Amino acid sequence: MLLAIDAGNTNVVFALFEGTDIRARWRIATDGRRTGDEYATWLVQLLAIEGIERSAITRIIFGSVVPRANHNITVLAQKYFGIEPMVAGEGAAAWDFAIDVEQPNTLGADRALNCIAAHELVGGDMIVVDFGTATKFEAIDYNGAYKGGIIAPGINLSLDALVGNTAKLPRIAIRAPETASVIGRNTEDQMLIGVFWGYVAMMEGLIARMKAEIGRPVKVVATGGLAILFDEKTDIFDVVDADLTIRGLQILADRAGGP
Repeated sequence: MLLAIDAGNTNVVFALFEGTDIRARWRIATDGRRTGDEYATWLVQLLAIEGIERSAITRIIFGSVVPRANHNITVLAQKYFGIEPMVAGEGAAAWDFAIDVEQPNTLGADRALNCIAAHELVGGDMIVVDFGTATKFEAIDYNGAYKGGIIAPGINLSLDALVGNTAKLPRIAIRAPETASVIGRNTEDQMLIGVFWGYVAMMEGLIARMKAEIGRPVKVVATGGLAILFDEKTDIFDVVDADLTIRGLQILADRAGGP
């Protein structure tokens, strides 16, 4: 089995693959101080719950946008599984597509993995929208080359800024408004409308501008935890795959080879 680990700014996602199928997935809050021993204590218990022996894992790959987590994930792989992990973007798992931007070495691992997975699974000219701590828009051409993109504050960051910089506005949960009205009748509804529909309007506007600039038919692929929520209220997405980033790790690992 392959253990794929996606270390993001908010969560670290662990996914166990049998071939191309996800057998199990788990997530833990990102903490750069978390040691390899702490990861192991948590992960080994979850494997036991699923009835999976540690020896069943023969390959490990991770992608990370949190440099402080890299050493501890490597310790987890080496100490508790006896495996030298593949690192997305390095060595045998180096990026195998063109990064056609001014500073290609600054492309985050999560964004690169989304490019790999989207090109492999969908193909053609694409815009990938990833709802994470930040919301990223990626332009990928029909050859799989990364052509550039957009980084915007994630919806939770926007809400945190709104609540944290006002004295009386309450914290609300992100959800789809119950009605289509954009005129709220109370404070919480007005906040939800502003955050949710404001975000939808931003996405629709930016994607329309990207499509116009690309000038060819484009598929829009959405991923991340909020993709399904937004998909219920807009028709801009052609494909929704919440596991796109982790699938990119599986594809990259298979291309890199190994046992």
